[in-house]
Amino acid sequence: MVVERLAKHSISFRYAFKGLYYALKTQPNFSAHLFFAAVAVGLGLFFRISRIEWLVLVLTISAVFVVEMINTAIEVVTDALKEHKRNERDDYYIMVAKDIGAGAVLISALASVVVGLIVFGPKILSFITPSI
Repeated sequence: MVVERLAKHSISFRYAFKGLYYALKTQPNFSAHLFFAAVAVGLGLFFRISRIEWLVLVLTISAVFVVEMINTAIEVVTDALKEHKRNERDDYYIMVAKDIGAGAVLISALASVVVGLIVFGPKILSFITPSI
């Protein structure tokens, strides 16, 4: 019983990693988010940010990745539906779904910039401004 459960979980993890791999290989924005996440982590290490700041940073980075992957899933499904559309109205709904997904990514990315400015802005300013 326990072995069967573990086997099912390992299959789920394999599918999850396939999804991550797909997003990384096919979505240029995912790669950009990954780059900026690495920059944020590097800055966090450099400035030795607090535990709370790390928590906010990790949650923000994860939110951006999650929203980007949900948007990717929406795009894949709507692209598949496009082949089976029955009328022009279907095109409209496909476009709306994609636009909403893109809007969600935009909101999460902008929020991550705000978080980055709040966490790192003062640290960067004090680093580049000489003490008086």
